[in-house]
Amino acid sequence: MRQRVAVVYNEPIPSRYDRANEEKAVLGVLDAVKAVEEALRQLGHEVSLLPLVPPFNVARQKLAALDVGVVFNLFEGFCGEPETEVLVPETLTELGIKYTGCRPSVLRLALDKAAVKKVLKKSIVPTPDFQVLAINNLHDFKLDFPCIVKPRAEDASHGISADSLVRDFRSLERQVRFISDSFHSGALVEHYLGGREFNATVMGNSQCSVLPISEIVYSLPPEVPRILTFAAKWEPGSPYFEGTKVVCPAEVTVSELEHISKTATSAFRLVVGQGYARMDMRMDEVGKLNIIEVNPNPDISPGTGAARQSKAAGMSYAEFIGEIIELALE
Repeated sequence: MRQRVAVVYNEPIPSRYDRANEEKAVLGVLDAVKAVEEALRQLGHEVSLLPLVPPFNVARQKLAALDVGVVFNLFEGFCGEPETEVLVPETLTELGIKYTGCRPSVLRLALDKAAVKKVLKKSIVPTPDFQVLAINNLHDFKLDFPCIVKPRAEDASHGISADSLVRDFRSLERQVRFISDSFHSGALVEHYLGGREFNATVMGNSQCSVLPISEIVYSLPPEVPRILTFAAKWEPGSPYFEGTKVVCPAEVTVSELEHISKTATSAFRLVVGQGYARMDMRMDEVGKLNIIEVNPNPDISPGTGAARQSKAAGMSYAEFIGEIIELALE
């Protein structure tokens, strides 16, 4: 059915990411906006664009003035303020306007990676052991090396580089200090898993389905950590970008496929519940699969994980966007 659809997104503006030379991830939303707008028009919908900038009281007035059947929510939070991501779906819920993607409570939970891991562990969904550390509590460190150190409340691999993998206390202290100084959140330190790495997009409401699974395949020099860094995602031509490839569908056995799909579905039902999300998973050295991150409302730009997986499922990009709209209208 033809709908009036507003594509709502955060307009890129200067932020702390620019100082870290990580503004490419912020600009990526424009690729998604362009592709989603085109897909919606192909599907016959009437489309308008609504970019938002601070302050939010002005943005809220713009949302309240919308006369649409559904909002396609691409809002990732104001630049440099990921905690504001929940404001758009919260407001749309209050206004009674339907929107795509996940609920505010899910987005708020997922912004705190440590909180998500606590939920997973409580329900016995495997996830690496972890601690939240700052300079003043490093003496409480009790994990086994190697560990990976990342911001507690960021996405898009902000703050993740080869230095994020630490093998001794001195490196741990250096990286925790860097994360603490560079980001508003604490440092999430978790035991590093060295096995195969997968991700899967799960979509659904009362029932959910798993799109074809991707594997992240590294072809890096032995001394370079096999982790998905910011450069691997956002810096074409860099050694990490060139040495990090995606295979989709992943080359796995039937039993491995079933296990990966079941693990992704379990995490989706536990943490997300409805909408669409990408589950990032990694095996340990003996092949045990762990959830390393839950990503509600992941990047759906052409060529990214979710779009690649929908294509492997036989969908055109427009059909994929149509599925997201249908979930919002159910």
